[in-house]
Parts: sequence; C-alpha cells; structure tokens
Amino acid sequence: MRMASFHSRSSNSNSNGNHPASSFSLLLLFLLLASVSASETVPKVMSKPATGNFDIGPVVPTTPLVTFLERVQESALATFGQKDFDPKLYVDLSLKFDLSAIVTAFHKLPRNATGSVSIPDFKEFMHEYFDGAGNDLVYAEPPDFVPEPDGFLPKVKNPQVRAWALEVHALWKNLSRRVSCSVLDRPEFHTLLPLPGPVVIPGSRFREVYYWDSYWVIRGLLVSKMYKTAKAIVTNLIYLIDTYGYVLNGARAYYTNRSQPPLLSAMVYDIYNRTGDLDLVKKALPALLKEHQFWNSGIHKVNVQDDRGRNHTLSRYYAMWNKPRPESSTIDKAHASKLLNASEKEQFYRELASIAESGWDFSTRWMRNTSDFTTLAITSILPVDLNIFILKMELDIVSMAQIVGDNKTAESFLKAAQARKAAIDSVFWNEENGQWLDYWISNGTSSQECQRWKASNQNNNTFASNFVPIWIDLFNSDTCIVEKVRKSFQSSGLLGAAGIATSLTRSGTFLTAGRHFNT
Repeated sequence: MRMASFHSRSSNSNSNGNHPASSFSLLLLFLLLASVSASETVPKVMSKPATGNFDIGPVVPTTPLVTFLERVQESALATFGQKDFDPKLYVDLSLKFDLSAIVTAFHKLPRNATGSVSIPDFKEFMHEYFDGAGNDLVYAEPPDFVPEPDGFLPKVKNPQVRAWALEVHALWKNLSRRVSCSVLDRPEFHTLLPLPGPVVIPGSRFREVYYWDSYWVIRGLLVSKMYKTAKAIVTNLIYLIDTYGYVLNGARAYYTNRSQPPLLSAMVYDIYNRTGDLDLVKKALPALLKEHQFWNSGIHKVNVQDDRGRNHTLSRYYAMWNKPRPESSTIDKAHASKLLNASEKEQFYRELASIAESGWDFSTRWMRNTSDFTTLAITSILPVDLNIFILKMELDIVSMAQIVGDNKTAESFLKAAQARKAAIDSVFWNEENGQWLDYWISNGTSSQECQRWKASNQNNNTFASNFVPIWIDLFNSDTCIVEKVRKSFQSSGLLGAAGIATSLTRSGTFLTAGRHFNT
C-alpha cells in the first residue's frame, strides 16, 4: 500500500540484510555517534549571517533546591579549588533535613576574608546535612539477565572476541538501578526525579537515566536479548513525556528545561520488531504524538522558503533556559565572564543548554568563530541530524499507527514525513559536496517568520553529522545517492584509526560539565 511503500525502517531493524546500503548505513551511524577528535584543520570558511543577541525564548523555572545546590557548588569550588573539581557532584546531592534548616546552617558557616570556608568546616557541613550523590538510586537486579543468552551474537566465532562481548554484556548488571523509596517519599529532598521502573545508567558521574544514551543502551540490550529491561527504559521515557510533555535530557530536576535527540520512536519500533509487543506500541503512540508536537511547534519550529518558492517547516535545538546550567554552573560562568553585558551572557547560556540538548555537546560545528567558544550559536542553525531523527519519528508513527489500526494518524504522518523529506532535499542537500549540510538561519528567528533560502547559508564545512541521512532507507535506497555519499565520506578526511572525527577543525580542548571535548 502507499503508506508502506514510503515508510522507512532504520537499518538495524529486522530486515533480510539484502538492502544495497544496509551495511554501509549501519556502520556509518555507529561511527558518527562514536566520533573521535580530528588531527587536521580545514581551510574552509563558511558564510555566516550577521551576529547579534536575541534571547527570545521561554525559561522553565528551576527549584529552590537546585538554586541552593548551585550555591553549595560555588562554595565547594572556593574551598577545594579547581583541581579534580566536579560541579555536577554537588547538584546531585540529597538532603538529610528540610531545605530551610540546611540553608540556615550554610549561612552560619565561618568564612575567611575572601568568603571561602575552611576545608574541615566544609567537609563537616557536607557530612552532617547531605547524603552522597547517587545514594538515591539503588541496585536493581535485571530480571532477564543471563550470563550467556541463547543465540548471543551467533555470527561471532572468534573465542577472544566472544569473550570480550560477554564481558560487555555483563556490564548490564553493574549499571542497573531503580529510584530509591526515599525519592518517592520525600521528592523535595532530591534533584533525582521519580521514575516508575528500573533504569540503566551510563555510569561514572552520570548517575541517572539519559535520553540520548538510552537509545544506545537499548540497542545493546536487544543484542543481549534483555527485552524486559529495554521495555522498562522505554516505559520511563514515556512517563517523562506524560509528565513534562517531552523526554528530558536526563531524569534530574535541573534537566527539565531541555530534551535530547528524539529517538524514542526508534527504541519502541526496535523493541516491537524483536518482541511483537503490541501493548508497548499502544502505550507509546500517544506519547510519541506529544513528542512530535514538542519538536514541531514554538521555539523549535522554523519556516524556510526554498529557491523555487516552496515553503518548508524544519526544526532546531532550542533549550528553555538562559542561565548557567546547574550541573556546570561554575564552568559556564567562567566562560561567560568574557562577555560584556547581561543579554550576551543570557544568549550564551541558552546556546550552551541547547548544545547539550543536541546530544553532540561542544564542537566547532556550533561556533561562528571556531577560535572563540563564546560564539556558540546552535539556535541559529537548522541541524541535519535533528531533522532526520524527526523524519524517522514520523515514519515510525506511520508504521505504529498502522499496527494499531489508526489509519487517520497514519495518513496524517505520512504527509508530514513526505513534507519533511522534501524540506531536507531542498534545504540541506548539496549535490557538489555529496553531503547534507546544516543551514544557518537569522538570529532571533521565530516560528512566525519565513526565511528565504540562500546557498551561502549552507555550512560547507564537513561534519560527521552531514552523513546521518544514510541511516534510514528513504535516503539509502537510492543507489546513485548512496554511491555519491559513500565517495564523499571516504574522501572527507573524517575517517580515523578508531572511528571518525566530529569535524576537521582542531580548536583545542574545552572543559564543560566536568568533561573534556577535543573539537
């Protein structure tokens, strides 16, 4: 039927593997999102619109607890110094007593002439009034974990590789958690948000569930045949949509102002392909409609008129925040100190949060001036990858609506997918480069305005994200396009010994939120 002929499945779905580009597209997607830094610099200079500062978007209110923990974070930096300092640690703490009592005790701490607290006094205060970061998550035994699942990686014959794969598989037990009863009983004592089911965390300092990471976690869980655990993760993400209207960046109170790349539909669709779980599809579909609305209205929506006079609607990243990110407040303020006025700082803070929403974090892809970190400008960019993820969502909704017999929704989202495919072809595709290129828009653009497409606004620099469209069959079914993109990718300079680079520009190492990024 017509809908099915247009629908695209990602290359990791249950196909017979005979697709002409399936191996290339799956390998490419894996490499793109496991990018490493580049050693080269690129001489290209992109055309950029005029700069400016237009902080026009909404701001989601924070909580008194988060605000106070930012103050604790600043005091900790003053006390302990920069060496090995992790700002996120302090906004992940849980309270032992009511916030008002702890605030009073904090104000009574003895301070020296510079305002800092002595190390012994600060340590005593922390021990008396706070539980450790991560204590509000407890271990949860995965119900479907076995040391070696039946049919695990059947094509892997090398015993050393199989042994390594089973070691990776065993990590699921170490990373499985559930929200403790203390969070459910006293949520005002915690920045961790309550969730209905068990989670799999990324690990290390990332103690909560994350949206972007969950896609990769679920891919691994499906290989490990841990379908119940995968379904529980999806159920938690659906809960976040039902509660907030979108999936949060992560399950913390300070992440409620932004989302991350919208891959929930891909998770649900992959689980359904493995399990045939119709109830999961029925539960997920209303939530996916809400998520689609989130990414296609208000601050995320941008209209572009192409060179043939056709109007298109595309999406951008745009966080609902214009202050330092609480999990990185001290670092963000240090970067912003180079800016002159409050409006510039607010815009810079929004750009930082919006880049966190992108999932890629910080690279020269988002900078107007690749040598100046304060020129981040993701809100003035229509990103290729985000619009491909939303197209994938639309296509998945078509399939899921058909599965549950909702033909009206299927027909509506088929039209939406067709429109976005035409927009991607018109706005992003560059025949000469053989790539899809990000598109710069004017600062302060709102959903009511319509940009006139200009070839000079395509970002001609090479980024890993320029190749993301090959992930879905809608683009990799065209043999001529695939061959052109393959040649472009192989000659791009992105390929390295351990993966591919995010970009070709080495701009230095930035420390943000306790992580180093080579860009």
